[in-house]
Amino acid sequence: MDIFKRYNGVNYCTRCANPLEIKADRENKIRPQCPACGWTYYKNPVPAVAIVMLNSASELLLVKRKFEPAAGAWALPSGYMEVDLSPEENALEELMEETGLLGDIRHCVGWFYGNSPIYEKVLSIGFRIDIRGGSLQAGDDAEDAAFVPLDALPPIAFASHRDFIFRETGIRPIAAR
Repeated sequence: MDIFKRYNGVNYCTRCANPLEIKADRENKIRPQCPACGWTYYKNPVPAVAIVMLNSASELLLVKRKFEPAAGAWALPSGYMEVDLSPEENALEELMEETGLLGDIRHCVGWFYGNSPIYEKVLSIGFRIDIRGGSLQAGDDAEDAAFVPLDALPPIAFASHRDFIFRETGIRPIAAR
């Protein structure tokens, strides 16, 4: 594999615009590096958040995805993190954008490191959020939004979401195709 493809086609230093060279770094790992200023390009997983929310009837909040990956499949409200928001703020923002609901963070469910069809690797952080207000309606990235009984869960799109659901409810959802 072309090393520059692995690094998203980054060919020039983001600090000084000098062409990058491929060489071993201090840890003896092959990475694009700038010979002029010493900057090293580290390819990191993309951070994301997912929300586990149960209503008073112990039904789980799910959204039907409008866009790829997994368009048309059910998932937890979720999204990639914005750099200017904390993980908690990102989770609350995604909740509002995708479902119209407002919430309060109860706790961090955990994290999940996995493959992504778009970004190669994703590091997802799950949050249990309690309902504070708002009105349930499908938002920007959602075709539908609904509270679903735990004994009637549809197939769930992402391994990270299935993991977070299991950690919070003890239910193991099946994978969407």
